[in-house]
Amino acid sequence: MPQSGVTQPFTSASRNIISWFVRSFKYVYGLRFEVRGQKKLEVDGPCVIISNHQSILDMMGLMEILPKRCVQIAKRELLFTGPVGLIMYLGGVYFINRQRARTAMTLMADLGDLMVKDNLKVWIYPEGTRNDNGDLLPFKKGAFYLAIQAQVPIIPVVYSSFSSFYNVKKKLFTSGTIRVQVLDAVPTSGLTDADVTKLVDTCYQSMRSTFLQISRMSQENFAIKEPGVVAAQ
Repeated sequence: MPQSGVTQPFTSASRNIISWFVRSFKYVYGLRFEVRGQKKLEVDGPCVIISNHQSILDMMGLMEILPKRCVQIAKRELLFTGPVGLIMYLGGVYFINRQRARTAMTLMADLGDLMVKDNLKVWIYPEGTRNDNGDLLPFKKGAFYLAIQAQVPIIPVVYSSFSSFYNVKKKLFTSGTIRVQVLDAVPTSGLTDADVTKLVDTCYQSMRSTFLQISRMSQENFAIKEPGVVAAQ
């Protein structure tokens, strides 16, 4: 099952399987997604898409806006998480073994060449792990090296916080609305590896500002609709 190299992105069959799962999950749990700026993902050429990562609900939002010819990058550990890992595998996710740096670097290099050759978009979670602390974790640099190597733009996508209706520690999971904001593309044309740190900071600051803003909006709306549950936020 583990993928050792770069293969083709989503097949129509696997996309249909995941879409069915997402629709069923959303219906059962009463989740809604409000997406703004989705057309910004409909660029003709290849690009690197980055987004924050809180839980499996991210995949629900991802399937709401996933552009055509888009592949995902995830840590290899997720491959062995039961049904979730199977769904990700069927969806064409590329798993990186972070314990083997050479393998990860080789895969990213191959993917950079392929995304330009085959006009692919690549979706990466730069935080590198799930994060539900109400803020963004520092970004790892792999996605930014990839974008500069391929000389393609980076498109940031931000999910609002799930904390008002989903909290594992408090065993809270109710219906709720997730806001998804697609930001303007950040060009990398002419940049080199020396520009990575500044590029990371630019994307991080814009995404963090957006995250805090749309999360506050979501929590305020939740407080109005569900005043008895405010303490669970």
